[in-house]
Amino acid sequence: MGENKTDDVSEQILNAVKKNSKGISATDMAAEVPELPSAELVGAINKLLQQGYLDIYKQDGALIYKIKNQSSKQVVKGADNEEKVVYNLIEEAANKGIWIREIRNQSNLTNPQLTKILKNLESKKLIKAVKCVNASKKKVYMLYNLEPDRSISGGAWYQDQDFESEFVDILNRQCLRFLHQRADKIKNNPRGPIVGRTQSYATAIEVQKYITDLGISKVKLEVEDVVTILNTLIYDGKAESTVYPDGSRVYRAIESLIPPPGLVQVPCGICPLIHKCSSTGLITPQDCKYMTEWLEQ
Repeated sequence: MGENKTDDVSEQILNAVKKNSKGISATDMAAEVPELPSAELVGAINKLLQQGYLDIYKQDGALIYKIKNQSSKQVVKGADNEEKVVYNLIEEAANKGIWIREIRNQSNLTNPQLTKILKNLESKKLIKAVKCVNASKKKVYMLYNLEPDRSISGGAWYQDQDFESEFVDILNRQCLRFLHQRADKIKNNPRGPIVGRTQSYATAIEVQKYITDLGISKVKLEVEDVVTILNTLIYDGKAESTVYPDGSRVYRAIESLIPPPGLVQVPCGICPLIHKCSSTGLITPQDCKYMTEWLEQ
């Protein structure tokens, strides 16, 4: 009887964790199963961790629980050697994925064999095909439960491989607004203009918090996303940055003396993949549809 109760508790916890693919804290888990006493909940969680059903991570200072990836076990059971090889190649590629051509070259499988194996793994929801933001006709394969790397998805600026220009414009205006508010707040500082100038600077983390508090973004913006926007303000002559002695970079609004040059209007100015762009490779100006659209305007 006691064993059945333990199994029921474990099932309740697993169901609560499964509802949250990005993970769940112990506090949120307790809210999902309020009928469980805290001591019983902690004991069941520890048992599931020991049995290998849950993984534990630290995120923003809190412990987060996720369902342990069982894909490896699933693919080994009943799989032939070719399927295992393909799965392992995709697993090694992590969240950057791997092209079908690379899988074929490394596995020495024929096109019909590889196509059949990939379809089989996709049908089991062990892997998935993801379109590259820089080349919509090309797909890479990665494990089903992984979030694509920013170089594949494009990060916060892309939705379903489409560049969210309106979203970027809104963020641009709001970041500039925050910097102006900071500058206006310390005008006529009684401690003098030098102190006032120093206090008019803001860090990217402060700007990120402001944008987050506004609630205008449906996706979580990382600090590097905000830095990208702040850099466009610098290119437009609307802001400047400096580095403090402690190594932190700060930003402040400035009054533009001349209109921004046309160069800063090129899509490259706000592209999060600019550092990966070159004349050869996955990301090139020749294959960039946003550059093509801009040239046709």
